[in-house]
Amino acid sequence: MLQKQTIKLGFRPAAVGRRMLDGLPERSRDILISRFGLAENPERMTLEAIGDVYDVTRERIRQIENHAIALVRKSDALRREGAVFDELHKTIEGLGGFIAEHELLELLGRDESVQNHIHLLLVLGDSFVKLKEDDEFHHRWHVSAARAEVVETALRALASRLERSDLVSDVDLISMLLEELRSASAPEPREDVARRYLGVSKMIGRNPLGEWGHARSPNVRAKGVRDYAYLAIRRHGSPMHFTEVAREITRLFGRAAHEATCHNELIKDSRFVLVGRGLYALSEWGYAGGVVRDVIREVIERYGPLPRAELVEKVLKERYVKENTVIVNLENPKYFKKMQDGTYAVVS
Repeated sequence: MLQKQTIKLGFRPAAVGRRMLDGLPERSRDILISRFGLAENPERMTLEAIGDVYDVTRERIRQIENHAIALVRKSDALRREGAVFDELHKTIEGLGGFIAEHELLELLGRDESVQNHIHLLLVLGDSFVKLKEDDEFHHRWHVSAARAEVVETALRALASRLERSDLVSDVDLISMLLEELRSASAPEPREDVARRYLGVSKMIGRNPLGEWGHARSPNVRAKGVRDYAYLAIRRHGSPMHFTEVAREITRLFGRAAHEATCHNELIKDSRFVLVGRGLYALSEWGYAGGVVRDVIREVIERYGPLPRAELVEKVLKERYVKENTVIVNLENPKYFKKMQDGTYAVVS
């Protein structure tokens, strides 16, 4: 897997962080180091875990943490690092001014330790505002409240335009987001910025094939064989044999799929229609369900009595079977009858 490209900063985050914490009382400094993961071990400690170390409550640790941050914000050490915060501000502005926290940290730091130090700088900087994770959005940072509000409104509108079963290409979804931003009279961002805006949303997600849809849809959050089979057949664009579907699941998603299991799962799911011997299509493509005689009945009910040749032709568009199979079913007097004009109708 290719490592995501990072943005080279003109300063060393760890060195800047150390300089700003040097003036704090020892306990306050150690608590910030533990909370932000600034030691050799970059794991961030919880309030409870630090409270156990000092034999105090989590609330007391929170108070010390907040007081320590306030002290640093008022310190001469922070003012001396003005150029650092200016660079961070310009960098975030260049990324669109509004971005998911995980993506921002990945762009600015190659490893967890560096990312933790950058996180500290973001918390200390006056011009950076963090919006906490909620049901609609991930943790995110902005340098303009007005821009953040416009983007979040556009993302909500975009999510509302998608049906639960929809899958949209990357290009189409970016275009849809730009439409929403234009409708709000917002400046149109670059394509890479618009794509980062999408990363803020928890309402919209991307499946393993790069298609976008509702984040909770099984078409996006694929879990089992059925979901992966749906994506494989949809990508293929035409009916597939269940053995081929099983192989394609392994090829596309790196997941072992046994042929018999795949066949059984496809039978149980209404998203799939058996259209031939072992051949499955997606029901959303308009294929009629049921055995061949059910398809014959559905065709007659849809078009009315038809001559045999025309009826066979229409049924073969719904089922991948031999012509003689359709004729044998059609000649069964229990279900169908031949009219005086040579057409076939359903036995009532």
